[in-house]
Amino acid sequence: MLLTADQCHRAAQSHDPRFDGVFFIGIATTRIYCRPICPARISKSSHRRFFASAAAAERFGYRPCLRCRPELAPGKASVDAVSHLAVAAALRIAAGALNGRSVSALARELGVSERHLRRALEREIGVSPVELAQTHRLLLAKRLLADTALSVTRVAFASGFQSLRRFNTTFRERYRLSPSEVRRTARTSSAHSRSTERAVTPSDPVRELFPLTLAYRAPFAWNEILKSIERSALPGMEVVQGKRYARTVRLGDHSGVIVARNAGSPASTAPLAARTHLEIEISLSLLPVLMALLSRLRRFFDLDAEPAVVDAHLAQGGLGALVETHRGIRVPGAFDAFEAVLTALLEGARPGFIRHHQLAERVVQALGDPIDSGIPGLDRLTPTASRVAAAGAEVLSALGVPPTRARTLVAVARALANGDLTLEPGGEVGAAQRALLDIEGVSERLAARIAMRTLYWPDAFAFDDAALQRAAGVTGRGALRAQAERWRPWRAYAAQHLWLRDADASP
Repeated sequence: MLLTADQCHRAAQSHDPRFDGVFFIGIATTRIYCRPICPARISKSSHRRFFASAAAAERFGYRPCLRCRPELAPGKASVDAVSHLAVAAALRIAAGALNGRSVSALARELGVSERHLRRALEREIGVSPVELAQTHRLLLAKRLLADTALSVTRVAFASGFQSLRRFNTTFRERYRLSPSEVRRTARTSSAHSRSTERAVTPSDPVRELFPLTLAYRAPFAWNEILKSIERSALPGMEVVQGKRYARTVRLGDHSGVIVARNAGSPASTAPLAARTHLEIEISLSLLPVLMALLSRLRRFFDLDAEPAVVDAHLAQGGLGALVETHRGIRVPGAFDAFEAVLTALLEGARPGFIRHHQLAERVVQALGDPIDSGIPGLDRLTPTASRVAAAGAEVLSALGVPPTRARTLVAVARALANGDLTLEPGGEVGAAQRALLDIEGVSERLAARIAMRTLYWPDAFAFDDAALQRAAGVTGRGALRAQAERWRPWRAYAAQHLWLRDADASP
């Protein structure tokens, strides 16, 4: 860990929510591990053991606390990790890459040997790929048992287990509790909502939603991230309604909807640790891909950011006034790589908010598959890269996309569909940007924006972006590059502040 034992002891004593998910505390006498914000009585310092991850704690025989529930803790920002390989592998494993697949298959996807992948994860995270995957499955299962009324069988398969027997055996071996015991404990501490119980016997698995929560570290500039999402939203598959965001989702052969709202509020009088989460509603039809869905949602809303660290750094870099206005700014991620490409290219195709959305609506309605979501304004799934590539530039031009931009969009779609271009979180940023720039019509500004959203990279920045130059008060890419050096390694967050300033200054 980057923290010392003394720092961890102080954070545990204060229950400081800024360290939630940064490390975990194992209690040697009970063999239970907790979050730094656990409400339980503080143990003696001599009984505490500190771990950089839940998987590391479980490797040493500790089971998760039933009160603070480590499975709800936010994760770590990608900039905190040293090895790009470990980051990429950990992100894919968290999204279910080893559910029903081998470590060797994952290693091939990452372009390394299985031995090298195992060594990298052992060195950076302290566990093997299989152990890390097992921890993710068990923590998700524990969460579903506690927060929903889904059957144990559904919980097992939604968590990535390939058989109910294996799930029950592993759960008992690791946690020294049965799944039913965890559920009974959860029910005695809090009653299930009616909406959760209705989700057990749905009439329509797309329309029937079940609730979960996603934790983050406060503060969270929710209004600002909604504003950013709304400006580039694709009509028919995304909608911002007041303080709520809803969208359609397709993962593999499964489709449905999600709805998100912020449970926390600056005006709330509840304790900080009790209101640092998003409330999510998810279609039951998405249960088979739940692990991948939750992983994507965490990146989409940038929930693993550490805003206190980012804000302090940017304030020291000369953006103090902006940070004070928009504390806890987040960088919207990409739910899907091609969706981010489509958004970026259509947004630049027609200047102006209204014309962009009209153009995007035409493309989505023509090339996106229909879905009966039950939510007004959501009737299409995102057009896929293969669908757009097959349609060709002429079809896009007929829909109103300028010919040059249409050819660029088709070229990127083909590259993604053929596997010639890979835009995955944790991927090598330089290689991805070079591959994008090799495609005719992709500018540095577009490449940076796409990398920012798809690669989950907090230092992405477009020096040729006129809006960033205006907001920074400089002229030319060289001057902006020099100024932006002070904001590394969080230049993407600086860009969000500057875009907001430029938008507020626009007539």
